Amino acid sequence: MTPTRRDVLRLLGLGAVAVAGVPGCSLLAGTPQPQLLTSRAPLPKPFAVPLPVPEVARPVRSAGGADFYELTERAAEVEVLPGLRTRVWGYGGTFPGPTIQARSGRRTVVKLVNQLSEPTVLHLHGGHTPPESDGFPTDLVAPGASREYVFPLEQRAATLWYHDHRMDYTGPQVWRGLAGMFLVRDAEEEALPLPAGERDLPLLICDRSFEADGTMLYPGLEGRPGVREAYMGGLLGDVILVNGAPWPELRVSRTRYRLRLCNASNARAYELATGGPMIQIGTDGGLLAQPRTVRQLRLAPGERADVVIDFSAYRLGQQVELRNLAGEGAQGKVMRFAVDRDETDESSVPARLSTVEPLDPGRAKVTRDFEFSNGGMGWLINGKPFDAKRMEARPRLGDIEVWRLTSDVAHPVHLHLDHFQVLTVNGERPKGPPEWKDTVELRDAQTVEIVTRFTDYRGRYVLHCHNLEHEDMAMMAAFEVV
Repeated sequence: MTPTRRDVLRLLGLGAVAVAGVPGCSLLAGTPQPQLLTSRAPLPKPFAVPLPVPEVARPVRSAGGADFYELTERAAEVEVLPGLRTRVWGYGGTFPGPTIQARSGRRTVVKLVNQLSEPTVLHLHGGHTPPESDGFPTDLVAPGASREYVFPLEQRAATLWYHDHRMDYTGPQVWRGLAGMFLVRDAEEEALPLPAGERDLPLLICDRSFEADGTMLYPGLEGRPGVREAYMGGLLGDVILVNGAPWPELRVSRTRYRLRLCNASNARAYELATGGPMIQIGTDGGLLAQPRTVRQLRLAPGERADVVIDFSAYRLGQQVELRNLAGEGAQGKVMRFAVDRDETDESSVPARLSTVEPLDPGRAKVTRDFEFSNGGMGWLINGKPFDAKRMEARPRLGDIEVWRLTSDVAHPVHLHLDHFQVLTVNGERPKGPPEWKDTVELRDAQTVEIVTRFTDYRGRYVLHCHNLEHEDMAMMAAFEVV
């Protein structure tokens, strides 16, 4: 049997282990950082490919107040780079997978059929989900098997996404294509005059690198022990994809568009900007209480944001580029909007969007500390690698708790089950009203306090870094709601 990364961690230990000659892993060279993979394939010029919009999944049936979907994971050959075929692992054989549009409070059942050669796990990122359907990383769906995931969706309208969550292998399996968007709608949101229909666009942003023949680059897919450990800081691709297309272009009218931005990259954070104003209306957990105008927007892996751009501010024939201020060269480009027509627009962004209940940290039953750090050959939470059988916390159902998260280097931290609100960042309170999040970026040597309330479901869940290579190298902790 080929050793897994967790086997390597157990064999080598997690103390002061220096890996001489391994790029990015020597403790003498400091903490491992994300590494850029250079493509060998011919790359298209930016904005030469039209933006694809993933198909909307249709229920195979609806009965008893529930909608039933079927997602079949299979390998497929698709055109990502023009003129080349790339083998992906996709839901329905597409990359990204189909967009599921669901209704708050209406049960959604997704049957996952695994036609791949490896086990998988499905996680609805941002879903308020019973433990048996949350995608615990050891709840594997074997090749040839299937499993039903039940999502009651007792939660607000929000931009969610779904992806693979297999222990030790989330990074390579998401890199290969196992990701898609999941939109929850409700009456409150639909009563607002926000852009809708074709002007309500899911944009799944990720980075990849490619071999000369179009194959996706990811070191260590052949399973040799120690290969992927060399890239434990995280992997960066040199091609920015939006909805599976490299640096695409979208032709737009001089009207408002709602862009549902999702950072589905393994390790890359984005500083998104257009050179003009963007109106942010939502974050991970749904609508903000009121809109805010931003000039740039940072998204760490796993984070989402909904923004409205009013293209009536631009001239016909003008081109508006969505840039990544955190990248250089081609990685500083994301996509482009070409303003090419006039159309009627009855949408608007009201001054009030929603009611966001503030959680009172004074009612917290307990404050817990979670330290995210490098352990030499793996990543640790509170000095320990992930153990599915060890519960790092046991919050009680209905309780409010404050969790204090401390980092060594940047870690986007994702909490399963319930959304949270950020209380302080390095001791300072965020400006503005509270907002609901499920992922928060810890920057280098930073402490972030969050407050959450555990509701509806007892059982085991996880807290982890959403740099997928960090997650796969043991930066995860299990907790049980009792």
